[in-house]
Amino acid sequence: MGVINVTPDSFSDGGRYSDTDAAVIQAQNLLKSGADVLDIGGESTRPGADQISLDEELSRVLPLIAALKPLGAKLSIDTQKPEVAQQAVESGVEIWNDVSALSAFPQALAMAAELECDVILMHGYEAAQDLKPGCEDTLIEVCNYLVLRAEAAQDSGVKRHKIWLDPGIGFGKDLGQNLELIRHSHKLSQLGYPLLMAASRKRFIAALEQSLSLEPSSAQDRLGGSLASHLYALDQGAHMVRVHDVYEMAQAMRVWKALRHP
Repeated sequence: MGVINVTPDSFSDGGRYSDTDAAVIQAQNLLKSGADVLDIGGESTRPGADQISLDEELSRVLPLIAALKPLGAKLSIDTQKPEVAQQAVESGVEIWNDVSALSAFPQALAMAAELECDVILMHGYEAAQDLKPGCEDTLIEVCNYLVLRAEAAQDSGVKRHKIWLDPGIGFGKDLGQNLELIRHSHKLSQLGYPLLMAASRKRFIAALEQSLSLEPSSAQDRLGGSLASHLYALDQGAHMVRVHDVYEMAQAMRVWKALRHP
């Protein structure tokens, strides 16, 4: 899954693709590099980011969706707003990726059932407020939360085979908690739903460097940590990885697969 943020304040690319034309060129590059899915985000989810109106978010994502559909790309919409998801799916998007696990708006669960698209349920900032500092019990609490959200989605009419889970690496979690979740990806992948791992360029990589008395890297300089995290998760059973550096990730996966299956 390749990331396209049409936002002026993204933590990872600083608004480089907030212009639709630039975003289309980036999307073409990601597809050529090996992306299977393009995840479009119109509102930043970085800590402290300003919330935007429904109209503003729609004005950012809908033109890009319209421009990308002729390319035959499989598209995902990264949004918490049910109305954005609805218009995106009606425009050809196949996946609703929600950092709040369909909990930010009361009508989200019903909308997901109505749209009949795949949904990615993530353990986000709000859910992370209940986590204790450190890594103790983090895995259990994240697993319990995701299973409860998946059950709530099914109770609302979402088909089980449409549900993906995402532990929310970097969302309200400290270094130990992020490492614990990646380290035990196999347990997350055994919950009965496909697992998405999204560790690309996350701050825990810089936090690890700082803990080792190294100079913390910027978001654009965390490729090595991103690749290591995702390959480890894939080896533990993750079904998809969400990345900014698609070419490098695809190359790493080709070598990884060749080594595993000579």
